Amino acid sequence: MAGAGSRRKTEKETSGYSASRLLLSASCLLLSASCLLAAPWQRQASGTMAWLHGVYFLNEQKGWAVGSKGALLHTDDGGQSWRTALRPTPDTLRDVYFADERRGWLVCERSIYELYTKTDARSYLLRTEDGGQTWARVEAAGADVDVLLLRVVFADEQHGWAFGEGGALYVTRDGGANWSRQRVPTPHVLLGAVFLDGARGWLSGANATMLFTADSGEQWRTLSLPVELARARLNAVEFVNGWRGWAVGNAGLILSTADGGRTWHQAQGVETEANLNDVKFLNEQEGWAVGAGGTILHTIDGGAKWEVETSSTRHPLERLALAGPTRAWAVGFGGTIVAQTTAPAPPPRLSEPPVTRKRRVAN
Repeated sequence: MAGAGSRRKTEKETSGYSASRLLLSASCLLLSASCLLAAPWQRQASGTMAWLHGVYFLNEQKGWAVGSKGALLHTDDGGQSWRTALRPTPDTLRDVYFADERRGWLVCERSIYELYTKTDARSYLLRTEDGGQTWARVEAAGADVDVLLLRVVFADEQHGWAFGEGGALYVTRDGGANWSRQRVPTPHVLLGAVFLDGARGWLSGANATMLFTADSGEQWRTLSLPVELARARLNAVEFVNGWRGWAVGNAGLILSTADGGRTWHQAQGVETEANLNDVKFLNEQEGWAVGAGGTILHTIDGGAKWEVETSSTRHPLERLALAGPTRAWAVGFGGTIVAQTTAPAPPPRLSEPPVTRKRRVAN
């Protein structure tokens, strides 16, 4: 009987030990994920002191950054090394987009002190078909020579939009061969845009501007924000599907919607009052926002809570690019490029159960 009791006790201890190991392994997995999400952002050597206004990554390795005085940078290794490309123009580069490794676009702004005549356009686009070896000028604004363009976004190879001050918005439906102006119900500067496809898109801007289209911009509808935000400056907008979206603005403002923008809710308890300039989400749960003073915020619960992350810079961060769950870059003043490029940690290896060997009995 004592032997049976001893065996039952041993079985209980073994069962408890196995359960403890499973709980420990699960804790390790959670800890690994937590450590990955909290990985610090590191400075990358840009080789320039230009004020960087835009960044775009085609995948986890290939990316571009642009800025003042025609600064154009390129990387093929995720930013471990940035190469300064031949300046396509001495003018300020406001934004960059690449459809693939060869076809790309730049938004250019001329200084008002360098305009020679009243017919000189203040803004124009540059287009490349050979990966940036050569660039061709495109007058997207046409005769609107005083318009200041700030950004360009494409929904696919054919549908793209360029926009900026005074509610200026121009669309192409043929890959950039032709551009035409679209009328929008706001006179205010347009600062952010996101398009899910060639039909559905959102625009954000000054004085609480939030617009939506479901027909490629033939009609833009004004979306209402809470009354207390009537003068908010919305610097960027992001949607991951037709329902879930976010917008960021000055003084730490973060908004979210779960119904396509019909109603918006302000995030509470955001631990910053810095002006937020850009926001990007990987999915409905995980996203980042960047802004003044090197501010980087991170959420893993759809924006219910935002954590401040270490950015290794105090310079203003203007734009943000994501390329997969462990690749993110932000750019800003003084040639600043910060990146989070931590490789996922391998899951802990579970110990194999002990092998039970049959006892050999001598004949």
